[in-house]
Amino acid sequence: MQQFFYDEQIRRFLLQFTRIFSGFQVEYGNETNGPNAAALLRVPIRYGDASRNAQVILQENSASSMPSTPLMTFYISALNYDRPRMQEPYHVSKIAVRQRTYDEATETYETTQGNAFTVERIMPVPYQLGITLDIWTSNTNQKMQLLEQVLTLFNPSLEVQSTDNYIDWTSLSVVELESVQWTSRSIPMGAENPIDIATLKFTLPIWISPPAKVKKLGVVERVISSMYDAKGDVNEAVYTNDLLLGTRVAVSPWNYKLVVIENKIQCVYDPTIVPDGSAADLTPTAIVEGSMLMWPEVIGAYGVLRPGISQIRLDQEDGTAIVGTVVVDPTDDRLLIYDVDPDTAPQNTLDPIDAIIDPLLSGPGNGLPAPSLGQRYLLTESTGDYNNTANPTAWNGTNGQPLVASANDIIEWNGTRWRIVFVSQGETAAQYVTNITTGTQYEWTGTSWIKSYQGVYPGGTWMLVL
Repeated sequence: MQQFFYDEQIRRFLLQFTRIFSGFQVEYGNETNGPNAAALLRVPIRYGDASRNAQVILQENSASSMPSTPLMTFYISALNYDRPRMQEPYHVSKIAVRQRTYDEATETYETTQGNAFTVERIMPVPYQLGITLDIWTSNTNQKMQLLEQVLTLFNPSLEVQSTDNYIDWTSLSVVELESVQWTSRSIPMGAENPIDIATLKFTLPIWISPPAKVKKLGVVERVISSMYDAKGDVNEAVYTNDLLLGTRVAVSPWNYKLVVIENKIQCVYDPTIVPDGSAADLTPTAIVEGSMLMWPEVIGAYGVLRPGISQIRLDQEDGTAIVGTVVVDPTDDRLLIYDVDPDTAPQNTLDPIDAIIDPLLSGPGNGLPAPSLGQRYLLTESTGDYNNTANPTAWNGTNGQPLVASANDIIEWNGTRWRIVFVSQGETAAQYVTNITTGTQYEWTGTSWIKSYQGVYPGGTWMLVL
């Protein structure tokens, strides 16, 4: 079933035609001063369709009433299909439209992208619109005044525009003067004295369009197709394309420093008192009490944070970047909650550990659960010795002997005894392991364990992508 639509397309051209002839004037009087001083009278213009009801109203329901002069009226005299201007009738033109975000509170446009649309314009139908203009005058002098003003505009045509919509490809047309009939009177005149009417005939080549298809584009929140850059990095490909298309903004606000601890991020002026990120720091906090920078104010200078889409990128020494999405912590505007993309974080080289412990202060049944198969701990202090004098009973090693392990070693329960699965002494290669209790990843630097990507990032080593 055909759906109803009406866009006032012909009516808009009639309104433009009305505006062409709405400012003309005639002069009354022939003296500079005195009772017959010249005065200018604006000539009205009306759309005079052939309607009996309208005619009765204009004549005030009287057969003896005559229209006042001077007056201009016009009506549609023809509407014909214009075969010579016909083009491919099944052509569809697609155009992409991107809006800027509009802030209703400030009534201004922001620098970030708002809604995006695809407009499918269907080929319009060509027509020739014929319009007849009647100029009603009471004497020949009025007629000559009006015709002299009107005829100089059309040499031979005048361009009109029905809308100011830049994607409307049918808005432009021309009004071309085809013919002029000087008078409606005949010779001899006879007994009647009708109003003298000069008639001008115009043509307008117009287009009548079917409704366009407008498709609103959504935001791609997850990539499910194979879309990679030359290096096979899908995240980098999407990020680079977004910046080139202007759909995202990447900034490093005012060279601030960034503190990344666990899954929280804080922006600070000068982080002089922050956790050092070492494995021994068992209760790290991202709060730098002396800093009162609020993320909504920092981000608001550049755009709008889109939860789950906006990112923070942390540059690493090896040239890679840790990428994660961010949202403002609902309990503290100073913090962002950081959700790291696991594909951008360093890959673990060691099996995960259950906890980081001091073996001299705790052990199985003494602050720690009973040993179970596969249980793994990272040690912060050395334990045991071959003389069986240091912590002889907490950790059982080979043949019932105490476990002898160094600080930074990783130990594992194999079902009967504790054994060392990572020997820190002499190991120089970088290693990565995750504490499954806290979700924190640690990196072995060759001398100590540090949190792999957490810590302080000076200005220029991190980037906010909105």
